[in-house]
Amino acid sequence: MKASAGRGGDPAVGGVQAGVRVALLTRAGCHLCDDAREAVVRVTVDVGVGWKEIDISTSADLADAYGDRVPVILVDGREHGYWKVEETRLRRALTVGRWGWSRS
Repeated sequence: MKASAGRGGDPAVGGVQAGVRVALLTRAGCHLCDDAREAVVRVTVDVGVGWKEIDISTSADLADAYGDRVPVILVDGREHGYWKVEETRLRRALTVGRWGWSRS
């Protein structure tokens, strides 16, 4: 797994990090992952939530589960989308809620 300061810390050391709501599943050499990373940064900085990046090649289970669908975006541990970040939809999921009702 890969994460850095400002993105929720090291998940391997601290487990689930407070404030981290978005996980971006990637793989080295994936140009779509580069684009997704930029979009996730824009949205999470704007909304004020943390995120982490996880390289699926570090886990056989993740590689089996997600294969060539990377990048995959998870919000609060649930799959939100893959291949392309829909910034408006991601922002809405983080502020209003996945199904359109307000977050408490």
